[in-house]
Amino acid sequence: MGTYLNSGNEKFAEALNSPIYVDKTELVTYTNKVLHTSQKYLCVSRPRRFGKSMAANMLAAYYSRGCESKELFSGLKIAGAASFGQHINQYDTFFINMQEFLSRSKNIQELLVRLQKLLVRDLLQAYPDVDYFDKEDLIECMQDAYQVTKRPFVILIDEWDCIFREYKEDHVAQERYLDFLRDFLKDKAYIHLAYMTGILPIKKYGTHSALNMFDEFSMTNPGPLAEFVGFTEAEVRMLCREYKRNLAELKEWYDGYSFENVPSIYSPRSVVNAVLSGICDSYWNKTETFEALQLYIDMNFAGLKDDVLSMIAGERVPVNTGSFSNDMTTFRTEDDVLTLLIHLGYLGYDFANKVVFIPNNEIRGEYVNAVSVSEWGEVSKALKNSADTLRAIWSLQPKIVAKGIEQAHFETSHLQYNDENALSYTISLALYAARNFYTVYRELPTGKGFADMVFIPRKRFADKPALVVELKWDKSAHGAIEQIKNKQYCRSLQDYQGKIILVGINYDKKSREHSCEIFEIV
Repeated sequence: MGTYLNSGNEKFAEALNSPIYVDKTELVTYTNKVLHTSQKYLCVSRPRRFGKSMAANMLAAYYSRGCESKELFSGLKIAGAASFGQHINQYDTFFINMQEFLSRSKNIQELLVRLQKLLVRDLLQAYPDVDYFDKEDLIECMQDAYQVTKRPFVILIDEWDCIFREYKEDHVAQERYLDFLRDFLKDKAYIHLAYMTGILPIKKYGTHSALNMFDEFSMTNPGPLAEFVGFTEAEVRMLCREYKRNLAELKEWYDGYSFENVPSIYSPRSVVNAVLSGICDSYWNKTETFEALQLYIDMNFAGLKDDVLSMIAGERVPVNTGSFSNDMTTFRTEDDVLTLLIHLGYLGYDFANKVVFIPNNEIRGEYVNAVSVSEWGEVSKALKNSADTLRAIWSLQPKIVAKGIEQAHFETSHLQYNDENALSYTISLALYAARNFYTVYRELPTGKGFADMVFIPRKRFADKPALVVELKWDKSAHGAIEQIKNKQYCRSLQDYQGKIILVGINYDKKSREHSCEIFEIV
């Protein structure tokens, strides 16, 4: 058992021993299916803290000849698959964390030399009796070992794209690295599976990709691996039952990544933190500060500011992901920035409709943090003032509420502001701070219709009043209040005990002003 060749299963065992482990071993069913086929090359890209390394550790524990893992997997889903016993611990497995080599190298040439030396050393220790043609050539040594042992290789590369994040501007280094991977992996009969993980899809350069043999499973289209991107709704519901947590609250905070066959995917690391602590909060910025998002916001391509504000307010924005160059420096249009943000996890992507959106409260908070210190000047004033607007509702001060809405309207003036739906985006910005205390529902079914917006206080903010907001366009705020009463919108809150504040808001298209009326009931 070497450092990189046929390492043990300790890391996977550590994951199993953790307080929360969600069984994703059915990924092995898929990799077994493509073993020693034309589809044996897999590149899986995910945002930070979405379980990429854990999946690689699992595959290493399953395939590596350096350990006995049958008992470790025995109680897991993969154990019921027909292929389970056929492939477990049967392959010479190289497990490479590229970030480790990057951190110990001064340049790409030094990285590649160090990588090959260490892999060759493990190979020579494992098979000292092989007659190696060139003990300094990794590919020759692997080929020589295979000719003698007939044991095929599985190659696992974690953080494969770290070079593109570290050497963002060094295109020569990037191409040299891609050429090495091509020579290392492509058209090698002795490799039966190559599995790479990273944040970015495979870099394109020139007229083709150096690694065009890979099938890519990314945040824009994870295909059959969608359920392994993060936690599914069923998995989060199971955790909520076990730990007695509120599924609706976790959904609002961490759900929102949606794919064709898996409509709800939750951010896994954040769910684990929230379930264990009992507190829904932003755990994303514990791993990467919002300055990373701010960098791309400050590029401020034409239309980017308006689209970000629209998405903060809840709107979806069209995007063309086809022009993205799969790196972190080549940005020609706003679409390239938005596509990168999809891969980084800062945006959800609707493949069928080709639109992007902010997936949940946790990520929305990162946008607010980034916008508040961005180079957009006055653009974030409504977001900063939203707490004052919310307090004005609580203290029954409709004129101050109307003023806050006016500020939000100024910032969303790019929207086609001619119906109640567009008005709802403005209100979402004006009352952004409410998301700290409330679960927000749009078009909630009620007594005799649908309430435009309903704000239900979370359990730990039970002292806050519930809010029922009705929006009118070119009618009257008083008429909005009367509609709430006449259609018995509050009947949907019959399980809620406490004060309810009714808020009627109208936009007058002639005066271009908002009016507000507030009414309190118990």
